[in-house]
This record gives sequence, C-alpha cells and structure tokens, in this order.
Amino acid sequence: MLYLESGVLARAFRLIWGDDLERALRPLLVVGFAGSLAGSATWTFVGIWAVDELDASSRQLGLYFVIAAFVSASVGYLGGHISDHLGRRPVILAGWSLAALVPLTWALVDGYETAIPLLLLSSLFSPVAMAATQALVADVVRPERHEHAYASLRVANNLGVTMGPPIGGALLITGNYDVLWIGVAVLGSVTALIAWRLIPARGEFAPEEPPARGSLAVIRRDKAFLLFLVSMVLANLVYFAFEVVLPISAVDSHGLTPAAWGFLVIINPALVTLFQLRLTKRVERYPAAPRLALAMLLMGWPFLLLSVNASIAVMAVVILIFVLGEMLWIPTSQAIVAGLAPPDLRGAYMGAFASTSSAGFALGPFFGLQIRGGYGDTAMWGFFAAVSVVAALTGIVACRYAFGLRKARLVPV
Repeated sequence: MLYLESGVLARAFRLIWGDDLERALRPLLVVGFAGSLAGSATWTFVGIWAVDELDASSRQLGLYFVIAAFVSASVGYLGGHISDHLGRRPVILAGWSLAALVPLTWALVDGYETAIPLLLLSSLFSPVAMAATQALVADVVRPERHEHAYASLRVANNLGVTMGPPIGGALLITGNYDVLWIGVAVLGSVTALIAWRLIPARGEFAPEEPPARGSLAVIRRDKAFLLFLVSMVLANLVYFAFEVVLPISAVDSHGLTPAAWGFLVIINPALVTLFQLRLTKRVERYPAAPRLALAMLLMGWPFLLLSVNASIAVMAVVILIFVLGEMLWIPTSQAIVAGLAPPDLRGAYMGAFASTSSAGFALGPFFGLQIRGGYGDTAMWGFFAAVSVVAALTGIVACRYAFGLRKARLVPV
C-alpha cells in the first residue's frame, strides 16, 4: 500500500479532488473507482442486450428492474448488518468477488426467462459490498471529516461511472456480448483483487466489539431514522426522475436526439468530478438540515422550467441546478446517517440508508411515467417538485428531532 502514500499519487488526488485526503481513505477510493467502472461497463448495456438479443419486451424489462431494485434494497441492509458482526473487509471481498463471477453466467443463456435469475444475482452481491464500504468510510475517518470523506468517495465512484461505458462499448465493438461479459468479469475480478490488497482489516474509529443486540429491532424503534429513510426514498424518487425520466421526456416530448441528450448529460459527471469536493469544503460549516432541504428543492423545482421552455439551453440550466442540489444532498445525507447510527450498528444503518436508492429507482420512474402517460409532462414535473418539498420537510424534521434528542449540533455531522 506504499504507492498510495507516495508524493506523486498524493498530488494526483489533490489535483482531482481539490484537497488533501486522509491516507486511510485512499484505498476505499481506489476500490470504489474500480467497482463503479466495472458496474457501469456492465449495466449500461444490460437493457440493450435483453431487448436485442433475448427478445425481452418493455414490460418484462420494466418488471425485472423493479424486482432487482427491491432485491438490492433488501440485501443492502443485510450486507451492512453482516459487516457489523463479521467485519467490513470480508463482506466487501465476498461481495465484489461474487459479483465478478455473475456476468460469466450470462454468456450461457439463450432466452430472457433463463436470464432473469442470473441477472438478479448481481442485485444480490454488489449492494452487499457497497453497503459495507459506506460503513467502512466512517470507520477510517474521524467524525468531523465524514461529509468530506463521503464526498470524496462519490467523486471516485463518479469517475468510474464516467469511464465504464466507453470501455464496455469498446468491448462490444465486435457486436459479441459474450466478449463484453467476459471483459466486465475481468474488470470485476480486478476490483476484488484490489480490495483484497488494499482494504484494511478494521478502521481506527471502528467499534472494538461486534454488536450484542439486533440491528432491526433498534432501527424499528429509531423513529427519527425511520423518518429520515422516508425522506431519502422521496429524494431518490426525484433523483431518478433526472436519471431515467428526463431523458425520455427530452427525446420523446421535446424532440431532442439521443446524441444531443448524450452531450447534455455529461454536464453532470463533469461538474461532480471538478466541484464536488470544493463545494463540500465550502458548505460543511453550515447546519446539515437546511443544507439538505435546499438540496431537495434544487433537485426538484428546476423541472418546472421545462413546462415553460424545453430548449436545449433551458435543459442545460435545469441540469446545472439539479447537479448543484445533488452535490449538496449525497455527502450531507451520508454523513447524517453516520452521525445517527450507533457505532456498533453503523453497517446496518448505512445498509438501510443505501436501500433507499433502490426503492427510489423502482418507484420514481414508475410513478413519473404513469403520470406522464395519463396527464402529460407538466403534471409529471409538478409531481416531482411536490415530492422534493415533502422530502425537504421530512428530512428537516428527522434531523432536528434526532440530533435534538442526542443534544448534538449538526455542525459537524
């Protein structure tokens, strides 16, 4: 691990992230980057493969994504819970190792019905590794640096998501999906190997002993945390409106070509890569609850502009404002959960929190497209704007109630 502490790599981290990073955090960033690269090189093409090669209908594919989201939500909590008892490292290694093998099985299928259970295996293993990784961040970094650390991990993941699809496209240049699946299996195996080499056995701030109580019972009694989870499900509904619904609206309702949308959407990863850490550093001194509420409104309300004007320039403004809210939301919410979680149950809390993303992915596009089909785009954007307001209000109430009970300030989280 010495090369992770070298002056050259430290300067590279500083150039990309805009700040110095704790040495203990750097291995997690490398693994996060590698895992996101392998995952995005895979999932960008799964839907296309299912439709073009396996003759899946849109209804079948939509149902699969809903089932996969709920499977991910369940195992995300389970992965965090197990990591509280067995340690983060073995859970991370097992998750990435098993996830690397799954794409190899896809080369054996010849029909969509056969593919479904094999596709769902990825929804079992990757979320386990990611939940344990999020808990490990809080184990290796002192509490006042949690938000900065989660922002750093997000930049690393975003870099992987940016680079993965072009690599997957290069593997598909022959049109042979088997080559793609073998290639992404290799990328996944490299991720597991890097994790085996770099992930520490435990963090400096990890609990000394595994929990002696059941996490589910504690979470059920933690009303503030449950309310915060509701807020995060609603926030993820709005987030996936951008990820899934906006491109459909842009192309189908407003006449953008897919190529034009492709150029617009790179605004998101470019801004996150360049400014996530810089923004987090400047706002982390402010209370978390108002920041969270502002983030929700910045994500949901700009969609209303599209009902007035849906030109490319306005869409670019909508994306810009949305990404600003997104950059405020994600590290802040992760740091809040790390602060709410009892140290011995940190993995279970982070796993439950990670599950809200899967719930949002399942429900956001479903509700949004149903409203769009019945009442049009304007009603749909009004729905997501209203959801963002409810997410902001529930998030504020949850934060103030929880941290009021703990007699702790929200700065730092």
